[in-house]
Amino acid sequence: MRRKDKEITDTNDKIAIIAKCKVCRLGLSENNYPYIIPLNYGYSFENGKLTLFFHGAKEGKKIGIIQNNNNACFEIDCDTKLIEGERSCDYGYEFRSIIGIGKIFFLETNEEKTYGLNYLMKHQTGKDMQYSFTEDELNNVCVYKMAVEEFTGKQKILMKK
Repeated sequence: MRRKDKEITDTNDKIAIIAKCKVCRLGLSENNYPYIIPLNYGYSFENGKLTLFFHGAKEGKKIGIIQNNNNACFEIDCDTKLIEGERSCDYGYEFRSIIGIGKIFFLETNEEKTYGLNYLMKHQTGKDMQYSFTEDELNNVCVYKMAVEEFTGKQKILMKK
């Protein structure tokens, strides 16, 4: 990271950002062109490993790209706010963000899908409970996870006066 003064090095601080934000931009690659999709997500952080969970239609462009190339990157940000200045070059933006890389894997069994969907629902709703899904619901959805290989955090936050 070029701007070490903005780097977030504490893992707990990075996970707190992931916990606070609600939308993840997933970056994929098809024929040497990037393809970026904003998605709601869930996550787990266990034994030092971050996993992101997503869901959607069982077919479409995104699914086809992942089937051909499961390498992916992601970006999550929140706490954004315009910083105003006297001159145009004095303007900026406050933010907290996480970026990372990893591999996407489809969850195949109903048990795996339920596991992933529970993380997604818990994160999006803020309710720590077990969610249940019918067999039809599970059969009609694609659930996939990103096994994150590395991730970094960055922030620009002005001190309050």
